[in-house]
Amino acid sequence: MTKFGVVQMNSGMNPDDNLEMLEGQLKHLREQGARLVLTPENSLVFGSKEDYEKHAEVMGHGSLQKKLSQLAFELGIWLVVGSFPIRNNDGTLSTACLVYDAAGNLRSSYEKLHMFDVDIADNHRSYRESDTFRAGDNLVLVDTPFGTLGLSICYDIRFPQLYAALRQRGADIIVIPAAFTKVTGVAHWEILLRARAIETQCWVLAAAQCGIHQGGRETYGHSMIVDPWGQISGELADEIGSVCVDVDLASNKAIRSKMPVLQHARLQCAMK
Repeated sequence: MTKFGVVQMNSGMNPDDNLEMLEGQLKHLREQGARLVLTPENSLVFGSKEDYEKHAEVMGHGSLQKKLSQLAFELGIWLVVGSFPIRNNDGTLSTACLVYDAAGNLRSSYEKLHMFDVDIADNHRSYRESDTFRAGDNLVLVDTPFGTLGLSICYDIRFPQLYAALRQRGADIIVIPAAFTKVTGVAHWEILLRARAIETQCWVLAAAQCGIHQGGRETYGHSMIVDPWGQISGELADEIGSVCVDVDLASNKAIRSKMPVLQHARLQCAMK
């Protein structure tokens, strides 16, 4: 058994405030024995295009990434930062999931594949993520002492072919950091998370933003950890906090042995 944790936040545009909130939750999870922790999408910066432009850093460099690395090292945890604004060489921005090992090394990163360009019946109404970020192109898996992580971010959850491809390439654990709107969260969040776990026969870690944020955007919360049978092992409501559960990767093998869906699949995913 290994303890995994997810953090739920109400992030704003000020990285220092967000870091203080995050540090407290990470320390709490470490005290409970968590070895791997996932944070929500937009953990350190959650605001407007101007906010992301202001605080974006080059991959692997910058004061904010240094603080994240230090937190992973000081607490001795694998830290998966749901998303962070990265400045690319061509001047564009990406929103990337960052994976730090327990020594504070940046092991891998994943640029969000699917941009949230939709209209929602809430106070924000129109979401156009592609106005701020460029979409990524690649699947990313990360080998850890606990199993292989498959990386994704928020809106990716609506594209099951991504998760089928992660499973085909060896994922044991799938992370889905998010800032789901309250409207879509009420309707689809739990259903989609459990479906992705059932389809892939993977553990799913889902860390979410919650509450009302600066600018009036409202997010759903309900961070959770789902086992490979689709059962919820731990869940939060709509408040800032964290949850930690014991994860037994032997359950993946048992379920996959009894129901070998990957071997039975007639259609294979052709993603990169």
